[in-house]
Formats: sequence, structure tokens, C-alpha cells
Amino acid sequence: MGYGFGYGYYMDWTYILVLIGAVLCMAASAKVNSTYSKYSRVRSMSGMTGAEAAKRILNQNGIYDVRVEHVRGNLTDHYDPSAKVLRLSDAVYASNSVAAIGVAAHECGHAVQHQKGYAPLKIRSTLVPAANIGSRLGLPLIILGVIFGGTGSLLAQIGIWVFSAAVLFQIVTLPVEFNASDRAMRMLSQYGILGQQEVGHVRKVLGAAALTYVAAAASSILQLLRLVLLFGGRGGRDRD
Repeated sequence: MGYGFGYGYYMDWTYILVLIGAVLCMAASAKVNSTYSKYSRVRSMSGMTGAEAAKRILNQNGIYDVRVEHVRGNLTDHYDPSAKVLRLSDAVYASNSVAAIGVAAHECGHAVQHQKGYAPLKIRSTLVPAANIGSRLGLPLIILGVIFGGTGSLLAQIGIWVFSAAVLFQIVTLPVEFNASDRAMRMLSQYGILGQQEVGHVRKVLGAAALTYVAAAASSILQLLRLVLLFGGRGGRDRD
């Protein structure tokens, strides 16, 4: 019997790849939450808030056209290069913890990348439209391809390639995030915002945060591998 998109009446071993990816993401999320929670209770010796630290770092780098704004949510911090706005979450904007200052500095790292024309950031920004399409349409295209043409259909192949754009985005994100964290720690020390021991605390917070990006990339790669194994190497429609 052909197994189509349901893979028949047996346990599909490739689900293991999905499970591994899910475990990695959950473990990384738990790690960053516990680490941030620990150092969010450590007050910085300078007493600066995340917003104040961000403004100082931006000014020290000659960046005066980026606004620092408060955004609702937990760890929803991000830098918007199109609007030139650095948005800090509830737990970061008004907090004077070393964790909050570290997160704010990390987002400033992205603003500095933007200012200096950091190549991986440019590449990631260019990939955003393709990544959005890939994450939304990749799997539906594969499903339609399998339904109407079998596991080796052209439409299923197109779906895999479209999904690959989202995976590529996750991979390119890694150097962007690592570099932003490296910049953050250097700037916090160089500008006297945090002491040496406090920078060590920030390193742990940002290191834990980096694991979430690594886990997301690994999960995406495993998902792509699964799709290729299931739909990328067979010709024509499965038969009995």
C-alpha cells in the first residue's frame, strides 16, 4: 500500500528528528529562563536601568537617530533596523539588574552592526521575506505535492526548497547573534557600565540566550532533513 503523506500504518522513524529538535528547544528555553531569572535579581553596581545603559551605549557609538522604547511582554526585546528603534521589554527597560543591562546591550550590538554595515546582518535582513514565505508555505506546498503528485512530485520538491529559505535564515542568524553578544560585553566593560564580575554574569545570560538560537537552527535543520528523507528522493507516486 502506498503511504502518501500519512506515511502508512507504521511508526515513522523520522519523527525522532522532530522529537530531538523539540527537546533541544525546550532545554534551551529552560536554560535561558533560569539563567535570566537568577541574574535579574542581581542589581548592577552602577544602578543604571536597561534603558539608560542602552542610551549610553548608543551615544558612545555616535548613534543618535535610534530611539529606545518600551515594549510590552517578557524578553520581547529587539532592534528594528527599518524604523531605527530599539525596543526593550517590561523586564529590561526599567530594571537595573545585570541581566537587564546585558540584554539591552545585546540589542545595542545589533544597532551598532546596522551602523557599521555588518555583512551577516545585511544578509539576514535580505532573507527575511524569503524566510517568511518559507515558514508559511513550505509545508503546505509539500502536502499538496504529495496529495496530487506523490512523494517525489515537482511541487513537493519546490516546497522543500521554499522551506530551505527559512532554515537558511536560522543559520545566518547565528553569527549575527553571537557577534551582537560579543559587542555587548566589550562595550559594557569599555564604557564602565558594569564591572568585570558583572560582565561575567552577563556572559552567562547571553550565552544561555545564544543556546536558543542554536537550538532553533538545529531544529530547523533536522526538520529539513526529515522532509528531504521523506519527500526528496523518491520518484513518482508511491504504489502498492
